[in-house]
Amino acid sequence: MLRIAKLTDYATVLMVRLAREPARCFSAVQLSDELGLPLPTVSKLLKRLLQAGLLTSMRGAGGGYSLAHAPRAVSVADVVSAIEGPVALTECSLGKGSCSLEKNCATRANWQLISRAVRVALEAVSLADMALPRMQSIRMPGLQEKTR
Repeated sequence: MLRIAKLTDYATVLMVRLAREPARCFSAVQLSDELGLPLPTVSKLLKRLLQAGLLTSMRGAGGGYSLAHAPRAVSVADVVSAIEGPVALTECSLGKGSCSLEKNCATRANWQLISRAVRVALEAVSLADMALPRMQSIRMPGLQEKTR
């Protein structure tokens, strides 16, 4: 099964919450309470997202965290990369020299193509898109849900 890590999922939830009110500052405690996530997890994620340049922070009364960029300018790929590193489905997708089998591998180029397609799909979805109600979310050709 191909999945993103739980921390990445939680980071996306945090970022979408911030995207719904981009001008507002949120404390870690507020986000933890509102989203039902453990405070240590929220604090850890906020620190990583801050280090990646996706958030800004203000100290003091009324301080907290807010988006560093407009919700439309931050992609899901940005969030994934901030938490997990570069989007790559296999080691060889990261670049040369990362796999001992790469000289004789018949699938490396295909995995790189697949990783690039996943990265492009994640880059095509912004926090603004994710913050929309489900029925208004973006439609991507070939990715629509099938109805029975």
